[in-house]
Amino acid sequence: MTGERVLVLNGPNLDLLGRREPGVYGSASLADVRAALEALARELGCSVELRQTNSEGQLVDWVHEAWDAADGIVVNPGALAHYSYALRDAIAAVPRPTVEVHISNVHARERFRHHSTVSPVAVGVIVGMGTYGYELALRGLVERLRAGAPER
Repeated sequence: MTGERVLVLNGPNLDLLGRREPGVYGSASLADVRAALEALARELGCSVELRQTNSEGQLVDWVHEAWDAADGIVVNPGALAHYSYALRDAIAAVPRPTVEVHISNVHARERFRHHSTVSPVAVGVIVGMGTYGYELALRGLVERLRAGAPER
């Protein structure tokens, strides 16, 4: 299988990437992430569509949309990872493999960040690799899709 379609979803506050707490999240912007992923997608022979919202409901709607519009999902749910059962349930319901990404090492930060509602329904989790984590997620997800691995 080639030409995989990957939806890259970003949750609350990621529109501030590059400006918000650069000591934690780095200086790369979401536009920089988009450019890196688009270049990698060309190299891998797949397509990526990157979206960002500050709304939990919008993120859930986009996961639902992936059922028909994507082969896999990369998601950085931001703080929603720690409490959004609606997002968790959407990912569990939609039969598309999902990789969860966090730019910072959430396990080395505040205690409330140590738990993710999304991780148990994701095929993989990448934390603490900065924005390069998105590229790792895309590579891993495309490899998994080409290998015909199960969604969970």
